[in-house]
Amino acid sequence: MLPTVDFCGVPMTRLLIGANPFGGFSHQNKERDAFMKNFHTTEQILLTWERAWKAGINTFVTNSETKHVIETTQKYLAEGGPMSWIAQVGRSDDMKAHIDYVCEIGCKALFLHGGLMDNLFQEKDEATLRSWIGHAKTKGLPVGVAAHNIAAHEWMYQLGVADFHVVPFFNCGSLHNAGGGEHFWLEDVTRAVNFIQSISKPCIAYKVLGAGRIEAKMGLGYAYRNIKPGDVVNLGMNRADNDNIVEEDVQLVAELLKTP
Repeated sequence: MLPTVDFCGVPMTRLLIGANPFGGFSHQNKERDAFMKNFHTTEQILLTWERAWKAGINTFVTNSETKHVIETTQKYLAEGGPMSWIAQVGRSDDMKAHIDYVCEIGCKALFLHGGLMDNLFQEKDEATLRSWIGHAKTKGLPVGVAAHNIAAHEWMYQLGVADFHVVPFFNCGSLHNAGGGEHFWLEDVTRAVNFIQSISKPCIAYKVLGAGRIEAKMGLGYAYRNIKPGDVVNLGMNRADNDNIVEEDVQLVAELLKTP
């Protein structure tokens, strides 16, 4: 097993496996989206998780909206899959019911979708934020918040509402707003790292490779040198590109985390 931390009471390896490739969210182009999604059938997702566990990862992250991914998550947990699940919840039409749903499936922690949190920040809608998080905390699980905009994280941290923060190295969330487009600017990384280092609460860092734009050793090395010792990295791994990517990523992280 990779080095593990106590993350809000959940034993968690410092590398998590994410699910954007499973749902076809490449942050590159529509053709690549389709390529990823077509490859990641239920069988391929389950195989990826099996290989992740065997390689040394004990936790995976998926959203709760992509139909085939959440159905595969439910199947995996119902059949006794050994990894812990962190749920990203993003159903603003009935957030409380969707929080109930992911808890019934068996998540060990949950966080609210970054696009929704960006919107609440823009509207300074503290009441809705507190209502959603308050309901989630009745489940007795760690509750976190994502956001693409670091200013939104700063706002939520000042409010003291979440147990942990899910922080992207790149503010790519502009794609969630009509006409906003999508960008990956290196300037974003410094601000993200500064925020992560400045807060006492644990963080899950993601988009550390810029959705495939940064070489793995460079990007992961920078991430682990600059997040806190109790923080973790969530990384999507696309076996459609490289069948051995899971094992190679785990081996790389194990080397990066060796005590000097």
